[in-house]
Amino acid sequence: MHHVIYAVDRERFEAATAFFSEVGFTFTAVELGDVGLQVRVDWTGGVELISPLDTEAGRSSAVAEFLASRGDGVYSVAIRVADMAAAEQVAARYGAVTGFRQHRDGDGFALDESEMTVLGLPMTLLATDLP
Repeated sequence: MHHVIYAVDRERFEAATAFFSEVGFTFTAVELGDVGLQVRVDWTGGVELISPLDTEAGRSSAVAEFLASRGDGVYSVAIRVADMAAAEQVAARYGAVTGFRQHRDGDGFALDESEMTVLGLPMTLLATDLP
């Protein structure tokens, strides 16, 4: 297990960030304009907050759809894997439905994510060279 991902509506995003910060989490802020998300992540603490940006990409994102249908809450659980291809093959054998894949790198890091549902469970497989 690596971290829990909470989806939070734009109107409550700063308050949620403040709450988690006040109870001890230290966030790095990232804006992912290409997928329309603002992100606050504490890799050490194991929490990620995500919210759609007020852009076309954000308003049409899977996170915006999640919030519209379910409201704020646990969006996914990130599971760290050593070998993304092998983990995706195992997930496929269990009927995984993949909604999103991404690769990002820069400033000395690489990250691959595969967001999916396996056996009805939301999860994100994560392979990275970050600690």
